[in-house]
Formats: sequence, C-alpha cells, structure tokens
Amino acid sequence: MFSAPSAFQRATVPPETREPEPRSPQPSADGTITAPVRAEVPVPVPAPAPTAAKQRDAWFDNVKYLAIVLVAVAHSWEPVMDGSRATRALYMVVYAFHMPAFILISGYFSRSFEMTPVKVKRLVSTVVVPYILFETAYSLFRRYAGGFGDTPVSLLDPLYLTWFLVALFIWRVTTPLWRSLRHPLPIALAIGLLAMVTPGIGDDLDLQRVLRFLPFFVLGLVMKPKHFELIRRREVRMLSVPMFVGAVLFAYWLAPRMQLGWFYNSSSAQELEAPWWSGVVIYLVMFVCALVLTTGFLALTPRRRMWFTALGAGTICGYLLHGFLVKGAGYAGLFDRYTWLSDPVGLVVVTLTAAAAVTLLCTPRVRRALRFATEPNLDRLFRKEPADR
Repeated sequence: MFSAPSAFQRATVPPETREPEPRSPQPSADGTITAPVRAEVPVPVPAPAPTAAKQRDAWFDNVKYLAIVLVAVAHSWEPVMDGSRATRALYMVVYAFHMPAFILISGYFSRSFEMTPVKVKRLVSTVVVPYILFETAYSLFRRYAGGFGDTPVSLLDPLYLTWFLVALFIWRVTTPLWRSLRHPLPIALAIGLLAMVTPGIGDDLDLQRVLRFLPFFVLGLVMKPKHFELIRRREVRMLSVPMFVGAVLFAYWLAPRMQLGWFYNSSSAQELEAPWWSGVVIYLVMFVCALVLTTGFLALTPRRRMWFTALGAGTICGYLLHGFLVKGAGYAGLFDRYTWLSDPVGLVVVTLTAAAAVTLLCTPRVRRALRFATEPNLDRLFRKEPADR
C-alpha cells in the first residue's frame, strides 16, 4: 500500500510546468518601485471522477415481482374458485394486501415527483400513453374476442386492469400537495372513508378505487428508509409466518359470510346493500388488516439478489399483459370446458400457469419489445428546455 501525500506537503512540479519565480521589485527611473508581475500560466484542472451508476435495490425489485405474481394468480383464481372454500379464503387473503403493497411501493418511489418539465414528460410517457393504448386495446379485445359488440372505447371508464394507471396519474400529480401537508395520512384516510359511503361517485375514472386506495399511496410517500429497515427485522419475519397462517384460517371461516365486493373497493357500502356506518367500520378494519398483511409480505420478501430480481423492473408489462391471457381464456370458454380446473389439482395447475406466464411477461425481452407502448420516446412532442434551466 502507498500512502497518499499529505495536504500540507508541497508537490514536486516538473520544470516545464512550474510557474516562473517572481522577480524582486526594481526601482524605476522616477524612483518609484513597481511590483513584479507574475506570469499567468494556465493550470489544467482535473476532470471530476465519474460517479458510480445508481444501483437498484434488490429487495424492492423482489417485492414488485412477487406482488405482480400475486396479482396474476388472484385474477386466474376468479373463474375457478366457485365451490372451493379454501381457494376463496386464499383469494380473500391475497386480495386484502396485494394491491395495497404494490401501491405503497409506488408511493414510496413517487416521493421526489415535482411538476417539472422533465418529470411531467416522463409521467405522460409512462402512465398517460400506456393508459390510452391499453384502454383501447382492452376495449377492442372485449368487443371482438369476447363478443361484446356494444363495448365502447372510452377513456373515462377504465376497463379491467387499466384503472391503476388512472389512479397512479392522479396520485402522482397530487404528490406535491400531500408532501406539503402536515398530516397527510389522516386526511387521505378521511377521503377514503367519505368515498366508502358515497354511492353517487359513479364509474368515471374509477374514482371509488382511486380515493379508497389513496391512503396506501400517501403512506408510501411519508415512509422513510428507516421504516423499511424496521419491517425487515428478524423479529418481524418470525411473526409474519404465524400471522399469515392465522389470516388464512380466519378467511376460511369468513369466506361464506362476506361479499367479495368489499375487497374490490369499487362499490360503496350502500351499493353493497349495507348501512353506511358498517361501511366505515369495515373500511377501517380492512385498512388495518391490509397494513398488517403488507408488513408481513414485505418482511418475508428476501433481501438478497434472487433469480427473479431482474424481473422487478418489468412488472408494468406483466401487469398490463396478463389480463389478455386471463380474459382470453375466459372468452374461449376454457374454464367452462375443463371443469376439472376447479378441483385441487386443477387449481394448482392454474396457479403455476399464471405465475409462469406473468414471469415471462416481466422478462427484459418483453420489456424491450413493449417499450413503444410503456416507455415511448416523446421528445418530439415536448419543447426542449433551455440549458440554463
């Protein structure tokens, strides 16, 4: 090892690059003394060392991948879980936290969003454009593949999976507001409660879901890295396993007694034929349950780099594309034709197939092929900002 020279030591400079020594002051003809002029020699300034590229956190990519797998698996269970109380119980447990977990992580990574030209352009290219394209694609797919000839192409009524893009746009645009509030989470929770007991919101932009899932996004905005460190502690991981076991057992008891509409967050309490006050109670209870299950899910997610870690960067492709597979299988009548898919063996086959399919849809090759729709280059649509900005 070589020790670096001290900052107080004088470095040796080669003669050809050394500054000339100043001459002693000499008296002029009138007797005045003029100060010597030091020759100006340009000294090269070393270029700053390039900073290392920002690396992705393997744990967050693992969380995103596993969450999108749960989304696809739960959607594949919907056509085949009738008659199976155990599958319905698993479905209720997964639906209680899989979207809250995904939304919380989305909020955490939206903390730095500001209404700057660069970030607005990225919001349009990664959220608005994909929504327009996939809302149109799902509408046409339902009209021609599903035989629903009356399906309109409407950007105000999100179809199937596309509601999340609408919600993400609204949440992210309002991020500066939530970041400026002193107590944003209680306010967001109050908005979700009001939406729960307001049947007149309607289906435009699926605002019921947007408002009722809002607290999870705001929670992600206010969370800090230290909070995730607390979640990933060994004690929390150990408690998460019995917690999930208890949740499944409780869901098994609750399965025949509770409507699934409470989990979808798309209908008010009155629309579910329940008194408004019960909607308030159920919303708060389910919010707490979602937080507990999300905490357990995050705690059990491996922190180290896994074989599926790289797939976490392509979850938007898996999310937007797997709906065509699930809906296409339903339109083709596969679930009605092969009734054995509702049996225990068939449910295992459906689960593994859905997990494998969404895994393939998250691969880098699919992400590159779909970049024109999920990450298009919109430089020609936006003005170039001046360099001084």
